[in-house]
Amino acid sequence: MDEELYQAFITESEESITQLNNSLLSLESNPDDTEAIDDIFRQAHTLKGNFGAMGFDNAATVAHAVEDLLDEIRHERLDVTAERMDLVFDGMDLIVDILHDIEENGESTIDPSDTVEEIRAAVEDGGDAGNSNPAASDEADRESVDLGSLAADCVDADALDATTLTHAHVELDAGQMKGVDAGIFLSSIPEDLDVVGANPPRDAIEDGEYGDGFDLFVAERDAAVVESELDGLWKVSAVETTDVSDALAAGDATATASDAPAADSDADASASDETESSADADAAGDTGADAATDEQAGDDGSEGDADGAESTDGDGEDDADEGDGAEQKKEARSISAVKSVRVDVDQLDELHELVEQLVTSRIKLRNAIDVGQTTALDTLDELDKISSNLQNTVMDMRLIPLKKVFDKFPRLVRDLAREQDKRVSFKVEGADIELDRTILDEISDPLMHVLRNAVDHGIEAPDVREANGKSRTGTIRLSARRQHDTVIVTVEDDGSGIDADAVREKAIDKGVATREELDQMPDSEVYDYIFHPGFSTNDEITDVSGRGVGMDVVKTTVESLDGSVSVESDPGEGSTFNIRLPVSVAIIKVLFVQVEDREFGVPIKYIDEISRRDRVQTVNGAEVIVHEETIFPLIRLREALEIDSPEPDDGMVVRIRPDDRQVALHCDGVTKQEEVVVTPLQGPLSGVGGLSGTAVIGDGNVIPILDVSTLQLPADGEQAMREFDPSQLPDTAEEAAD
Repeated sequence: MDEELYQAFITESEESITQLNNSLLSLESNPDDTEAIDDIFRQAHTLKGNFGAMGFDNAATVAHAVEDLLDEIRHERLDVTAERMDLVFDGMDLIVDILHDIEENGESTIDPSDTVEEIRAAVEDGGDAGNSNPAASDEADRESVDLGSLAADCVDADALDATTLTHAHVELDAGQMKGVDAGIFLSSIPEDLDVVGANPPRDAIEDGEYGDGFDLFVAERDAAVVESELDGLWKVSAVETTDVSDALAAGDATATASDAPAADSDADASASDETESSADADAAGDTGADAATDEQAGDDGSEGDADGAESTDGDGEDDADEGDGAEQKKEARSISAVKSVRVDVDQLDELHELVEQLVTSRIKLRNAIDVGQTTALDTLDELDKISSNLQNTVMDMRLIPLKKVFDKFPRLVRDLAREQDKRVSFKVEGADIELDRTILDEISDPLMHVLRNAVDHGIEAPDVREANGKSRTGTIRLSARRQHDTVIVTVEDDGSGIDADAVREKAIDKGVATREELDQMPDSEVYDYIFHPGFSTNDEITDVSGRGVGMDVVKTTVESLDGSVSVESDPGEGSTFNIRLPVSVAIIKVLFVQVEDREFGVPIKYIDEISRRDRVQTVNGAEVIVHEETIFPLIRLREALEIDSPEPDDGMVVRIRPDDRQVALHCDGVTKQEEVVVTPLQGPLSGVGGLSGTAVIGDGNVIPILDVSTLQLPADGEQAMREFDPSQLPDTAEEAAD
């Protein structure tokens, strides 16, 4: 199999499954959502066709069974119920398993029989609407059809020079690829059989848009010959023929009648205006009837698009449009298609690596050139501009909307709520916010754990919520927003909140803190213990929680991405998890700070203000910076980094954004700011507190990059934050100095 085709098939199938799952959820919550049902059929048919075309019949069989069940729902022969939707989702899960099997092994040996039988049983048990013999019903429907009228609609009797016309109803024992089987049958019809009409039209039959059978009209062959010729062709299970030659005579009679007034037109030239108006009205009526017929055909056509080939962005609709509007629509779609392309991830990563090398070389070159060499500096400025533009372009190419990850979660929340008999309304906001691909790949699992935690620990059972004066349906909100060079992803629920005392007791049992330490901590700090390895407030281990590994994964993964996670909770009202992530990785802008004769980098995105040391005050015995009636405890980098040298009398203070961490860093001085390529710490150094990575600068030296979230805060600083009262602040700088 062609590797490029294979990868395209895997990618397109994954996207179709994700979109199909979300449309199914929309249908489940709103059974009258016609847009959802139309999208479902487009995606389901695409899946069925793609799997069938690639030869993976087991997945195509499942998709076909799901399609049949949904067809019963679409035609209102079955209602949307949670049980039926469970069957549909079971089918989708099996398709996902088959797709993963194909991706890993190049083929799939999964047997879908049990799932398909369950889905088929749901169709047969509930879809007959009281008719115990569907086959008899179909036969009755065919008997009620006026074959003469059908022949008149399907055959152009005026253009046909024939005296005999035979109707043949053909039924095929078609497989999953109905269109393919029908196409083979039609192409195998002997040339001496002149097929002059079909119902549905031949194109629709070849697209698989027919029920158990279809109708053909054959000229100049009697019924017995037609039946003999068609019987035994590809996949034919039954042929029923009828002579409808009378339709040809009726057509001739109609033509003669319509010609008569034209022959006598001269004699009737004196017809009254009233008669002319009547004729115009009749013509208008015919036009209206034709329009109604066209509209119905359009409905059937759109339905056919769902059941046939994948929709091509409404090309059929464009054909019906007239004027410049249609042309503008086509042109707009063409422009949009050109702007959006898929890029091989390996090529993208290679390009990104080259840009990293280019940025490093640019820094080295700038530092190596003498300031007096004007021409060289001008050239360097040009290189600087080009490489910066290239860097920005590549970074933008790597940005992918969070929708790519967010779209997977509605189904997760739905299934968890069903398992636990809870009612959950799941809302998503900010899915268009973009993140670097590397971060997006890593953040999926942490978000999954937080959402599982919200359903399992947060949202209460309906009866409990009602007893507490809440709606029986809980709400979980997943949102994202951009803040400078950071994206904040929030998971919020209106559940029971976190019991701080239960967390304290579990922390004592685990031996991670003493009762005295925990009693002095505010609840906001106690909540952070839920991220401790092996920590869980659930005594009973279930499929969802109880092992204490999920939230540990959240903290570990987020911090490895140079991000942070925090939790807020209001007992009885709900909890909020905030995950802060950098928009991109590797190339960042840092501020160089000096401690003794060493330099360290502080990411610019964390810095709120730089000031002199004389702003340092003492509150509750701790050194702090005061900003807008808020204190920022001071971390002396010389002490935090264990640099053994005397503290100078002067220095600089770098205040960190409170959203990242409410602290200020004291250093000997600030030198410059520059873009650097950060290499994360690996191996034994990966767990070193206060450091997130290293960067090679222009002179070849390696500069450590500080991790502001893990720098050690003095104990008196922590205590000062707990006991802080704005009324304790000194009124003047002189009072602060005293």
